[in-house]
Amino acid sequence: MEGPHEPAGRHPQHAWWKVMCLTGVDYFSTLGYQPGIALIAAGALSPFATLVLVLLTLFGALPMYRRVAEESPHGDGSISMLESLLSRWKGKMFVLVLLGFVATSFIITITLSAADATAHIIENPYVAENLHFLDHRIIVTLILIGILGIVFLRGFNEVIGLAVVIVAVFLTLNLITIAVGIYQILFVQPEVIANWQTNIWEHPSVEGSLIYLAIGSLLVFPKLALGLSGFETGVVVMPLVKSDEPMPKTNGRAVHLSSLGSEPPSADVEKHIGGRIRNGKKLLTGAAVIMSFYLIGSSIITTMLVPYSEIQEGGKAYGRAISYLAHDYIGPAFGTVYDISTITILWFAGASAMAGLLNIVPRYLPRYGMAPDWARATRPLVFVFTAICFVVTILFQARVNAQGGAYATGVLMLMTSAAVAVTISARRKGQKRWLAFLAITIVFSYTTIVNMIAQPSGIQIASLFILGIIVTSFISRALRTTEVRIDDIEFDEAALLGPHHRLAAALWQTDWCSS
Repeated sequence: MEGPHEPAGRHPQHAWWKVMCLTGVDYFSTLGYQPGIALIAAGALSPFATLVLVLLTLFGALPMYRRVAEESPHGDGSISMLESLLSRWKGKMFVLVLLGFVATSFIITITLSAADATAHIIENPYVAENLHFLDHRIIVTLILIGILGIVFLRGFNEVIGLAVVIVAVFLTLNLITIAVGIYQILFVQPEVIANWQTNIWEHPSVEGSLIYLAIGSLLVFPKLALGLSGFETGVVVMPLVKSDEPMPKTNGRAVHLSSLGSEPPSADVEKHIGGRIRNGKKLLTGAAVIMSFYLIGSSIITTMLVPYSEIQEGGKAYGRAISYLAHDYIGPAFGTVYDISTITILWFAGASAMAGLLNIVPRYLPRYGMAPDWARATRPLVFVFTAICFVVTILFQARVNAQGGAYATGVLMLMTSAAVAVTISARRKGQKRWLAFLAITIVFSYTTIVNMIAQPSGIQIASLFILGIIVTSFISRALRTTEVRIDDIEFDEAALLGPHHRLAAALWQTDWCSS
């Protein structure tokens, strides 16, 4: 198992846009289910609520995580920032709580992605007509998760080149579908615009008022928070981002020591890390801008073209709104290609989440002395996480929309903690920007609280993870107090001055060795 501070240069570094595709496996894959969840949650208000989400992404989450990239260029992320900003046990307890939400986010990423991949499999027309044995949502989802666990047991290396191909194909297919949908709205079925306007003004939250329209969009957008995932992953993978400044002559050792705080960085190291930070910011900005475009485009076409009855559970568009449009307006061949691409990127999103879990747990708990030794190893953790994913899938019956609240809770809590960390850091450095970060913190806090109230399943699952982490951590910590940590005693001269001291020392050492 690779340690949390792996020496720089062991893995090859890549151009920022290639690493963006690696994070996009998680971030962009939400297009597989986000538009449908948004339509169910907001109805005709979906495009306006999505616009609020996009504004929060570009002017809230993006500036915040660009600051995290500055503070944490070695891939430690916002959790490590909070740990260093708070006092010892306050920081550790806060990290333990956050780990519960991290586990919620990553576990639900695996189960939700597998469930949506299953939806794209069993709702595909060819499968529905010819492969009836696959029409078992829970079983197929469990098989996909099981395959993921088996792959990690045998060893899994994320290949950035493969991620680039997967993301490029997926985004291209979505772009074609969105373009065809916009063409249908403007030139083939322009009446859907008038129908949409009527549905807006007759919406119970609007009642014909522009003010109520704005308020309704603000109130409902927290349910769309799945579209904010991916930023934390973006800063965690920063060590893979190639700097635009040359590596110091020490061939990475100085960079590694600077990440540990072992020695102050030299001018060459600072220059090299500065190049990595600049490219890391390009990664975050590029991903946010691309995703914003796709969120708005997909929201428009699904709201106007997908029948509301089909988006409900049991409908053909349930969990696969864009795929439904691809089949309906472009044809079954293109739709099947789209389904295969979506299934692939969703499976890789689960793999990315599993890799994140396998990195997070050994990074913190063993270092705190709050985990057994096997928690440092990959295979036992894979068994544990896979079993948890099985349980969560069965409890939610592999339903996509039912897991959206839990996923959003984990994502929003991580982003709120990042906002708090950035605000504290800016305030301590005397920067006026801390007021802007404070405003962002308030917005994310509101979004998190509203989401927890509207969809309590997320906080319930997170609470179980938090309780489990804290209880097992303290049990492990208590058991470690019974371990013998000294296997030899060397007495100094003061302990061996007189005969009675020598006799007592000899008797004590004999008794120690015999015990």
